[in-house]
Amino acid sequence: MPERNVFSWNAMISAHIKTQNLKQARELFDSAPHRDLVTYNSMLSGYASADGYEADALNLFREMQNECEDMKTDEFTITRMLNLCAKLLNVGYGRQLHTFMVKTSADVTGFTVSSLIDMYSKCACFEDAYRVFNRSYEVVDLVTKNSMVAACCRAGEMEMALKIFWRVPELNDVVSWNTLISGYVQNGYMEEGLKLFVSMAEDGVRWNGRTFASVLKACSGLRSLKCGKEVHACVLKNGLISNPFITSGIFDVYYKCENMKYAELIYLMSGVENSFSITKLILGYSSQGNMVEARRFFDSLAEKNVVVVTALFSGYVKARQYEAVFELFSDLSKETMVSEPLILVSVLRACVLQAALNPGMEIHAYMLKMGLGMDKKLISTVVDMYSQCGNLTYAETVFRSVAERDTILYNVMISGYAHHGHEIKAIQLFEEMLRNGIKPDMVTFLEILSACHHCGLVELGEKYFNSMTVDYNILPEIDHYACMIDLYGRANQLEKAMGFMKRIPIEQDPVISGVILNACRLSKNAKLAREVERKFSGVKEVMRFVYVQLANVYAAEGN
Repeated sequence: MPERNVFSWNAMISAHIKTQNLKQARELFDSAPHRDLVTYNSMLSGYASADGYEADALNLFREMQNECEDMKTDEFTITRMLNLCAKLLNVGYGRQLHTFMVKTSADVTGFTVSSLIDMYSKCACFEDAYRVFNRSYEVVDLVTKNSMVAACCRAGEMEMALKIFWRVPELNDVVSWNTLISGYVQNGYMEEGLKLFVSMAEDGVRWNGRTFASVLKACSGLRSLKCGKEVHACVLKNGLISNPFITSGIFDVYYKCENMKYAELIYLMSGVENSFSITKLILGYSSQGNMVEARRFFDSLAEKNVVVVTALFSGYVKARQYEAVFELFSDLSKETMVSEPLILVSVLRACVLQAALNPGMEIHAYMLKMGLGMDKKLISTVVDMYSQCGNLTYAETVFRSVAERDTILYNVMISGYAHHGHEIKAIQLFEEMLRNGIKPDMVTFLEILSACHHCGLVELGEKYFNSMTVDYNILPEIDHYACMIDLYGRANQLEKAMGFMKRIPIEQDPVISGVILNACRLSKNAKLAREVERKFSGVKEVMRFVYVQLANVYAAEGN
């Protein structure tokens, strides 16, 4: 057997590194009687490329400098170490390497300059990257130029990226174009990315998989079905439909554009079972209310996760298929995933919309039996379910069991009282809320004004309305104004109602006109109704409703 020399040792070390057997590679490295620059570079490359060996790479580089004074590093060594600094986001060590490069004149080659720009860019030091690019312009080649364009894109400096891109345009290759297109898309300039896609072909540069991946992302971002179909046709024409990344991009375009049939066709054409794509199909069909298709794909999943279960429940609720909600919950109640708060909230909302108290109580009992920790949203939903289903006693019990109550929980309970004829309790709870230092929001004030309106408490309603704007700096919305006008109308204070309506700073709409004319009808005041008609005479979209209300007023007066 021939005697081993440095070349054979390097070959063995390199072989172990390629199989990612770094431990054996290091043992051979330590055993080698002679090491040259290739030996060190091979070991450095192995450490730098593998996760978890970054510290070994740094130590080996220091060892190389300390023990091998006569061994001069080359661009491969420096490039590897700069890439490692970029990976670690360690700009401090990167600066030290930059200083070392200047001292050893290693910063004059294109690859090292490119790696230096990349390191500074990834460490969020864009100005340093641009300074390196400008100072080294005499050695700037295509690789360096592409690195600087990528750095500009990473920093969102798209004008500068475009300017550098068009310097020496004959250098631009497919990587240059792809980098710029991807940069525009990633920074939210979808339309500009699509224009560059067209310019790329006009410049005679052939599209590849990465080009289409970026452009399809732009189509998804724009929700442009037309552009998506055109790019899809280009993919077919260029014979790249078998690329799984491109297929995924096309699928995503149709999914985002809510064309679920096309999305399903792309998924089926891929011939690969993909739980991620199936999840999107379930989400898409559920959002459109097509629960038959959503359930078909749901049943095809071998392993169901929280996302798809939540999507199916939400879809059934949106489609008002409440029995299906309860059946699905019953089918899955033995699985831990239905204990997720989002799923339970969806089921409880179905109980609210169906006014189904018994299923709601069963779900609450299930939660207690399983010892589930209820977050604020879930607790509020339970209280809302009991309130909306008319069981205020249970709603109060759950409400009082919560030590730390927030605005949403108070709003739900106040609303429950206000809408079930317990207006005084609603007002008392609102005052308790203020005493406890809980800040009310616009929903709180709408509910409390509604309670005042049902009780005819004009002065208290005025007090709360003024407090909303003065004490809490909350701008009233149409519903708040409508509630106050209705409060005045039901108290037969029509002059106040008219004066209040004239002070409303936002654009009038049918809600306001309807409320004031209803007050005129109740008091049989046709004169005031005609004044309202004159006020809204220039608002066409309101007048359609005004005429109907006016007819009711005149009918009530006997005209």
